[in-house]
Amino acid sequence: MNTEFFTALDLLEKEKGISKEYMIEKIEAALVAAYKKELGTTSTNVRVLIDPAKKDVKVYMQKEVVEVVEDPQTQISLEDAKAISKRYTVGKVVETELKTKNFRRLSAGAAKSVIIQGIREAERIAQRDAYENRKEEIITATVLKVNRETGDALIDTDTSTAVLPAAEQIPGETLYVGQKIKVYVSEVSRENRGPLVTLSRSHSGLVRRLFELEIPEIQDGIVMVKGVAREAGSRTKIAVWSRDEDVDAVGACIGNRGMRISGIVEELNGEKIDIVSYSETPEEFIKSALAPADVISVTLDGERSCRVEVSPGQLSLAIGKEGQNARLAARLTGYKIDIKAE
Repeated sequence: MNTEFFTALDLLEKEKGISKEYMIEKIEAALVAAYKKELGTTSTNVRVLIDPAKKDVKVYMQKEVVEVVEDPQTQISLEDAKAISKRYTVGKVVETELKTKNFRRLSAGAAKSVIIQGIREAERIAQRDAYENRKEEIITATVLKVNRETGDALIDTDTSTAVLPAAEQIPGETLYVGQKIKVYVSEVSRENRGPLVTLSRSHSGLVRRLFELEIPEIQDGIVMVKGVAREAGSRTKIAVWSRDEDVDAVGACIGNRGMRISGIVEELNGEKIDIVSYSETPEEFIKSALAPADVISVTLDGERSCRVEVSPGQLSLAIGKEGQNARLAARLTGYKIDIKAE
């Protein structure tokens, strides 16, 4: 049975990346807790020794040698200790081996639950470590299962399996088993509260990384993404700027006959994307950000605020459905925008 136990530890280390030393530490703590529960007291001193080399597990009850015994659970008289070995003196510790086969089912169950908890904790930590260097990056994943009640999807990222919550999916998107999707690693936490890794398809960072993956000029550093404002599932505005005067940043992102942008739109489930030119001049940037509306003038009005004039026929286009166009332009530029008809 001990051989099977240590074989299981080897498999955990090989298949799940959970170190044998980590699990031995957890198991030792579990056995100590279980034996104390078996004995019906928490004051008893118990030591567990797990030896992988000898494939052996031993449990010892420890008692301190004293002149007068006040607590039989933790102390042994000098006389009784001398009966075991003449070498014992006051202050020494006498260890008596306990047999693991004497475990009752309740105690064994308690040990098992702690061990399972240790495995889950190790898996979570291993998952966190696997994503540590991939924060704010894109991972290609395969959908394994979709919970039709909650909408949460279980995905395989090759590194591990993870949950893509419904709240982090693109609104209106229907995932199916076997589907290949790209997910954005938005958060990697070292705290135990909540998920250690947050994957997302609704984060604006996903759009930024998709452009970096799909547009060669961005990869080469000729074209830069200067900002992204997104309402996932509906519309995104992305501002781009070219280091080279001979390279049109917007045209490079759209591609010949829209081939480059079409692949990104398809990955985002048909989400509309406005690619606008970035400018160091706020007035020009705000004009560009309000596309597809034609802006007559932009007047800066105080700190991070401006007034925009458009023709009466362009007013609804500049504001957008339910104010979306103006709202995204404001988020993209960082300016509060007040739009008026000429």
